[in-house]
Amino acid sequence: MYQIQTLNKISPIGLGRFNRTKYTWGDEMEAPDAVLVRSASMHDMDFPASLMAIARAGAGVNNIPLDDCARKGIVVFNTPGANANAVKEITILGLLMASRKVADSMAWVQNLKGSGAEVSKKVEKGKGVFVGPEIFGKKLGVIGLGAIGVLVANAAAKLGMTVYGYDPYLSVDSAWSMSSSIHHATSLKDIYENCDYITLHLPCTGETRGMINASSIATMKAGVRLLNFARGELVVTEDLLEAVDQKKIACYVTDFPADEMLGHENIVSFPHLGASTPESEDNCAVMAANELMEYLETGNTVNSVNLPNLTLPRSVGMPRVCVIHLNVSGLINKLTAIISDAGCNIENMISGSRKEYAYTIFDLSGKVPENLAGLLEQVPDVIRSRVI
Repeated sequence: MYQIQTLNKISPIGLGRFNRTKYTWGDEMEAPDAVLVRSASMHDMDFPASLMAIARAGAGVNNIPLDDCARKGIVVFNTPGANANAVKEITILGLLMASRKVADSMAWVQNLKGSGAEVSKKVEKGKGVFVGPEIFGKKLGVIGLGAIGVLVANAAAKLGMTVYGYDPYLSVDSAWSMSSSIHHATSLKDIYENCDYITLHLPCTGETRGMINASSIATMKAGVRLLNFARGELVVTEDLLEAVDQKKIACYVTDFPADEMLGHENIVSFPHLGASTPESEDNCAVMAANELMEYLETGNTVNSVNLPNLTLPRSVGMPRVCVIHLNVSGLINKLTAIISDAGCNIENMISGSRKEYAYTIFDLSGKVPENLAGLLEQVPDVIRSRVI
């Protein structure tokens, strides 16, 4: 019986994916095989030796210590694309709010309470300060063309915007999904110099952290409108505020508010609502549950973020050995020698690496000795091994 620990409230639809004859779950588990998590921070947690996998019901994994997990042989998964439509919709809302000063106008209208019959007159007299441009015909730069960015680009194009997309790591699936009307930007310079609106849809890494700063803002069009529904750390707050004060940035819309931004004119902040829809939470939970079951029962690592993504179709009744190890030369030869000496024949195998870590799956025929996993773990540079 596999034990699944839940660190947040997980959608019942997602938990319903687990077969009760094979799985048990709850927020208190002494020796969990896997963890389902949403936003709870795991950086200060002590991981039990039993833990084999963590699935984040969402795209971002900043709340999980990825390297530490890899060192301990714990596979971490996320759910790319499960919340993409929700974030796309709020980004389109952000485009409109960046243009039409909707948030400011709504707050102003509330202050007219008590004016009685004069409300209509005051509205007509005061609405002029909230005039803003239409998005139709304007140029939008989409930085990051993953599951969310492609949806945003396609939707904006249908609204009549001229869309430029930039992503040096564009996947084949994203390329197939993207409208042929999207202009391919070959550099961030193309986006910054040409676009009236810029929206960010990329992870925060060592390379992208603080990418929106005084230097990059200086190359943007005057009056650019910037949207950030990706990660707050992509933007240097001090440089952003200065640019907004100087009207270089006409409006900044984000769902990653910082204290310095609150109450600041021409900054619209949401309380991180991007994926906060019941549909998104259900989709993420279902995908996360499926990933855990796939790994625990077959060893396949679909959507792993700290180890290679490997999928090997399973032959009925054939034992499978899964080995997490360091990416060092000659190690697989040592593993195959041990398997052969144990009297097993390798029928199928697949191996891959991700930076300094690697993962190998063997399908075997013959009688598998009970201590095979232990024998493999005695090999230097092997982190974890198990027989399914």
